[in-house]
Amino acid sequence: MNATHYLVIDFEATCCDQGTVPRGQMEIIEVGAVMVEAGGLAIVGEFQRFVRPVRHPRLTDFCTQLTSIRQQDVEAALSFPAVMDEFKAWLRPYRMFVFCSWGDYDRKQLEQDCAFHRVPCPIQAPHLNVKQLMAERQQLRKRPGLGEAVRLAGLQFAGTHHRGIDDARNIARLLPYVLGEARLGGAAAAAR
Repeated sequence: MNATHYLVIDFEATCCDQGTVPRGQMEIIEVGAVMVEAGGLAIVGEFQRFVRPVRHPRLTDFCTQLTSIRQQDVEAALSFPAVMDEFKAWLRPYRMFVFCSWGDYDRKQLEQDCAFHRVPCPIQAPHLNVKQLMAERQQLRKRPGLGEAVRLAGLQFAGTHHRGIDDARNIARLLPYVLGEARLGGAAAAAR
C-alpha cells in the first residue's frame, strides 16, 4: 500500500448485556480517531466526538459502566449525520491513508450507521484489520484483545479502555508491532 497515513478509528456504541439493544440496532455514540503519518508513525491529528443515538437514546447502565460515557454526553452531542460532516471536513487534508481498526467491528458499525441514516460513508479507503495483522506478524496463536495486546507489547494502557479516543491512541501505539517493525518481548512468548 502506498499510504502516507494510517487512520486509526475506534467507535463506541450503544450496547446492553441483557439483549435490549440488538446488534443490528447498536449505534455509534463516540468517534475516536487518530491520524498517524506512515513514515515515523507519529500521531499528527486527532478527532473525537460524542454522537446522539436515536434508536435507543437512553444508555443502559452496562453501556455507561463499560465506556464511561454518560447520558449527558450523548444528549448534548450532535446527530450522526452532523458528526460525519465534521469528520469528513477533518479528513479532507489527508489524501492517501489506510483505515485501521482493531478487528472488523468498527468498519461494520460505520457501514450500518451510514446505511441507517442514509449518509455516504465518509471513508473511501482500504481497511486494515490491525488485530489480525498483529497476530500474523507477531506469530501469535490467537488474536488478542486490545488491552492484552498493549500488555504483550510491554506497555501500560493509556487512558480509559472502551473510550473511543483512548482506544484509538493505544492502537496507534501498537502500529510498530502490527507492521512488523518491532517484535514483542518476553511477555508475548507464552502467547505464541
